[in-house]
Amino acid sequence: MTRHQKRLAVPNSWPVERKTNTFTVKAGAGPHGEAGVPLVVLLRDVLGYVDSKKEARYALNNDAVLVNGDPVSNERRPIGMFDILSFPSREEYFRVFPDEGGRLALTPIDASAADGRLGKVMNKTVVPGGEIQLTLHDGTNVRVDADTDYATKDSIVIDNESKEIVAHFEYGEGALVTAVAGQHAGRIGEIESIDVTLGSGSNGVVVSDDDGGYETVEEYLVVIDENFTDDDAPDATTEEVDADEAGDSDE
Repeated sequence: MTRHQKRLAVPNSWPVERKTNTFTVKAGAGPHGEAGVPLVVLLRDVLGYVDSKKEARYALNNDAVLVNGDPVSNERRPIGMFDILSFPSREEYFRVFPDEGGRLALTPIDASAADGRLGKVMNKTVVPGGEIQLTLHDGTNVRVDADTDYATKDSIVIDNESKEIVAHFEYGEGALVTAVAGQHAGRIGEIESIDVTLGSGSNGVVVSDDDGGYETVEEYLVVIDENFTDDDAPDATTEEVDADEAGDSDE
């Protein structure tokens, strides 16, 4: 397997310039699969907090960056949708959220909102002992009691310190959702209707919002709560730094 990542071949969700340098940092093993953005890309190319991988390693070795409440030491750790980035010394907190066009953006949030992260339930299985295992969109597995009422396509909030579920948002008509993929990515609205498709096809969903609404498939939707629609929050950080100004792309 190659250790290199060409900029032209990165997923569309990565917030990087594609026609500057040839290569960028390749994501390491971890959550979010191939869609995960290496942490150093966000620190260097988006936030501009470091100029190189060497500076990123120094910051991480001093526990200056937390991901979902935990210190991170690997600059190539994949970061993806709904992860929480915290910079305690700077008192800055960000949630990774899909922007228009599907690119991941860093949305500034309050410290209180950084205590937990959202996860979409992708799979639900029974494990030995009778408990239920929920698999989330980033690959995280969470075990819950068999009598709890969680379903696939629901969303849960996991406390970053206790790792316990602290909130549950059900998927269905009337639910507040955001599109995370497709041409409507980044738009927030309420589910108006769900068109169940017979067979293996995707169910269609009509979502109403202030721009007249849109239609999409339910795989592209994630249930959220009203905290994600705070109009008073600062604008999302989506700037892209030219690689020539940010140092070598792979150093």
